[in-house]
Amino acid sequence: MAKASMAHRQATRVIVGVDTHRDVHVARAKDTLGRALGEMAIPASAKGYRALLSWSRGLGEIEAFGVEGTGCYGAGLARHLRSEGEVVIEVIRPNRQARRRRGKSDPADAEAAASAVLSGEASGIPKAGDATVEMIRALRVARSTANRARTQAINALHALVVTAPEELREDLRGLPGPRLVRTCASFRPGELIDPLSATKTALRSLARRHEALTAEVRGLGRELRRLTVKACPQLLDIYGTGPDTAGALLLAAGDNAERLRSEAAFAKLCGVSPVEASSGMTTRHRLNRGGDRHANAALHRIVLVRLRWRHPPTIDYVARRTAEGKSKREIVRCLKRYVAREVYRALTEVNGATSSAA
Repeated sequence: MAKASMAHRQATRVIVGVDTHRDVHVARAKDTLGRALGEMAIPASAKGYRALLSWSRGLGEIEAFGVEGTGCYGAGLARHLRSEGEVVIEVIRPNRQARRRRGKSDPADAEAAASAVLSGEASGIPKAGDATVEMIRALRVARSTANRARTQAINALHALVVTAPEELREDLRGLPGPRLVRTCASFRPGELIDPLSATKTALRSLARRHEALTAEVRGLGRELRRLTVKACPQLLDIYGTGPDTAGALLLAAGDNAERLRSEAAFAKLCGVSPVEASSGMTTRHRLNRGGDRHANAALHRIVLVRLRWRHPPTIDYVARRTAEGKSKREIVRCLKRYVAREVYRALTEVNGATSSAA
């Protein structure tokens, strides 16, 4: 009986899988032997998070939470669990083929999340989302939507000029963008009595919208630069890196850059690590089409800047690899991998300095 009781106590280390949605989260708990311990549904609120944590701790000693959607619906739950000292593992969506075989339900997805943590298939630490990088993410969302709206406004302005009444079109046609916006913003159409006055009113509305969005984009850009310098000043010292590029790379790493296990892991995260595609007597690597594509695009822009402004080490590398028979596209891919190494070192330097200060 004593041996049985000891075995029971050892089996009470708990792994909880959570399938997250906008309004409701569903959790299933297992022990380290894979035996089901219980199931719970909670509202996606602070009260629900506390209830889930209390229920989980009542089942035994918690080893880890496997949470789906830690960058979306599960972000709030992941932050709450980390603030309570719990280990949170990021779980990707279940494999579609496996899901088709066993069916789709929230409890089944929660069980799959717990199983992924238990088997070691899921082992990634989610982004913290509680410091400067999260601030950068929020402002980048606002700026990108403002940029798109500004582009729509200027496109609509040009399109309206094309179909404007002849006397108005002759005055506006051929004006460069900034001057066209200033001219249209200064219109005084008066009372709407004919197509000419209606067109002037519409042009003035679009032009003033464009001016307001331009001011908004510039203001957000200033704040983003300040926050980027605060988060990682070393990143902006890398040749070819600006605030926008640095922001995209910081978002890929997250507020807790220590979650990146190695330089190779960061390269894979950015989609610049070559993928082995060997078979038989053929040994080769193919392009990695995975990873964070925004970070990948940021690395690509850095390489293009270095090529455009003839960065000496970059130009020397291109000449050497060209002599070896590599194409320009292959050389750019290799350069992106080298830049990822520089970025990783800058990120880890900041993290190391922060840890030392703490």
